[in-house]
Amino acid sequence: MPDVPLSESIVRVDDRVFLVSGSNTNWVIVKEGDAALLIDTGYPGDHDRVVASLGAVGVRPGGLAAILVTHAHNDHIGAAERLRTAHGVPVLMHEREVPHARREFLHQVSVGAVLANAWRPGVVPWAVHAVRSGGTAHVPVAEPQAFGTAGALDLPGAPVPVHTPGHTGGHCAYHLPSLGVVVSGDALVTAHPTSRKTGPQMLPGMFHADVPTALDALSALETLDADTVLPGHGPLHRGSVRDAVARARERAAW
Repeated sequence: MPDVPLSESIVRVDDRVFLVSGSNTNWVIVKEGDAALLIDTGYPGDHDRVVASLGAVGVRPGGLAAILVTHAHNDHIGAAERLRTAHGVPVLMHEREVPHARREFLHQVSVGAVLANAWRPGVVPWAVHAVRSGGTAHVPVAEPQAFGTAGALDLPGAPVPVHTPGHTGGHCAYHLPSLGVVVSGDALVTAHPTSRKTGPQMLPGMFHADVPTALDALSALETLDADTVLPGHGPLHRGSVRDAVARARERAAW
């Protein structure tokens, strides 16, 4: 099925999966009958866009089975707590990401790192946008939950968590085997305002808590049977995940 833009920001990947572009960050909606799953929630300033995107594909926020988090950076959990408290939606993630989501610590690019890289094309405009969108706001998730079983989760699309640490300690991608889709979060992206590259790539090194581990984590993706990558940043990628990983490795340079 060809990619179908439902609006400027929403792409129908297939009849059940939608990739939504927020303010420099993506989230994914997976539908299954009357139930739905939201993977990531954009910046704090994206809350209304998240709610509008759910409505555009026929999902009520209160009808979400869960919010599944790739990692707890502000541009991915920005609307999670508001949705949790307003609609009772559980927020699920890898066990190592739970304390990060509570903000017991913060693995996020520092102001010093941004200033040190301010000479690079795109960094200053990105930083200004991030601040305006709530990238430095305090938005912990008060009651994050770790998924408690190995293998596929009992959620729409039956996502299988794939631990891909390095960007953060508990970063996870999600494989939807029956749909041939990988939601890659920030382990593998296809564009970013601070990158001059397009297509499969890793984020610039300043964004990763542990660059060598982030590079090694690509190995967890390349064995997955999927032909569609839905990244945390950039447009979707059609083609084998193995080839996308190979291209990202070749282009990784910090």
